[in-house]
Amino acid sequence: MTIHSFALAAMVTLCLAPSWAHAQAVALAGMLGSKALLVVDANPPKAVGAGDEYQGVKVITVTKEEATIEVNGTRRVLRLGEAPVSVGARGGSGKRVVLMADSRGHFINSGTINGRVMQYMVDTGASTVAIGRQDAERMGLNYQNGQPVRMNTANGVAQGWRMKLDSVRIGDVEVFGVEAIITPQPMPYVLLGNSFLTEFQMTRINDQMVLEKRN
Repeated sequence: MTIHSFALAAMVTLCLAPSWAHAQAVALAGMLGSKALLVVDANPPKAVGAGDEYQGVKVITVTKEEATIEVNGTRRVLRLGEAPVSVGARGGSGKRVVLMADSRGHFINSGTINGRVMQYMVDTGASTVAIGRQDAERMGLNYQNGQPVRMNTANGVAQGWRMKLDSVRIGDVEVFGVEAIITPQPMPYVLLGNSFLTEFQMTRINDQMVLEKRN
């Protein structure tokens, strides 16, 4: 994929991503020599070198395929081809999220876990948030210090891990201290189960789901 293709993909993803109050969505669109080509919110891509700053985003280091950035004292690692990372948020102040079902009737969107972008699917039949091990590692979750649990998989019994997530955020609503299970097998989405959903009053109207945070 060319630099221009990376830039276009990143800009499209940014347009589709939900808005976070006081946060910036930052993606690594490509490399120009020793500089990182950054896409910040809806702004055009900009080549930024280590030590320089663009739109409040400071570049700390640049390698062949990733860049470390800092916003408001929060550091994140950006990798080529990955979805934008939300940085600089100071906590969600919203109370209400409106989700639309896809053609299969599933509610799928993007949010963050501990500040790292993830793709989720609402699953009212799951008791907890469930995260595939590959996703957990990508998000830097220290799951191996969690409680080991035995799980039934298609290949027999395997070990998973139970842990507490610092925060789960969708739209402008954030929930803290959410219980999650890390599964040994990869998963296409993070499943938002009832350890997160019970914090909300849920209303379903045709293809729309409204989540209103309880007091």
